[in-house]
Amino acid sequence: MLNFSVIIPCFHDEEKLACLLAQLQKLPHKPWEILVVDAASSESCAKICAQFSAKWIVSEPCRGQQLLTGAAQAKGDVLWFLHADAQLSADPLTAMTKAIAQGATGGYFRFRFAAPRAWPAFILEPLIALRCRIGVPYGDQGIFMARSVYHQIGGHAPWPLFEEVPLVRAARQVGKFIPLPEPIFIDPRRWQRDGWWRRTWHNRRLALNFMCGVTPQELASRYHSKIGS
Repeated sequence: MLNFSVIIPCFHDEEKLACLLAQLQKLPHKPWEILVVDAASSESCAKICAQFSAKWIVSEPCRGQQLLTGAAQAKGDVLWFLHADAQLSADPLTAMTKAIAQGATGGYFRFRFAAPRAWPAFILEPLIALRCRIGVPYGDQGIFMARSVYHQIGGHAPWPLFEEVPLVRAARQVGKFIPLPEPIFIDPRRWQRDGWWRRTWHNRRLALNFMCGVTPQELASRYHSKIGS
């Protein structure tokens, strides 16, 4: 079995983080190490990490930089990047191990909304799967990658948004970066709070502006003030 380093950026999301760390502890195959990169320097986050034997690392509040900081300290064969509010499938480490054994250098999990799933979820999930195949899967889909490959291609961009885009594009150029059939469950609270179609349009507008050359820093400052993060 490969050694997995789990890297989790966190920023004032301790309740969700505690649930994720509890899930990781209950997996049939457990990760070798867990690194939580806290952009809030929160004492409660540090206590949760100690409770679940995770390494607590303080970083500046920028998700790309948080991921880079965690990856720089990780020692496992494979790096697995999770958002703090992720919910896991039954045996994700076995799924990733099989993919690596079959020649993949990395990949990502299938996007699925966690319960409660409103009817728009059943329309959006296959559209997101299509977008991932012709475009780029985002960081909430549990991107994983051999550590050597990650560092070879330069890691995440030090950006607050779209930090995984250059990483995934480079990974596809140097090896097999594949989708797994196993799901990772995405917390639907932002879609429920903002409206399913309003949140979806907000996300697409961000991506379109990014494709048109607007910097991630400008997008972050422009849109966080208009809609919940």
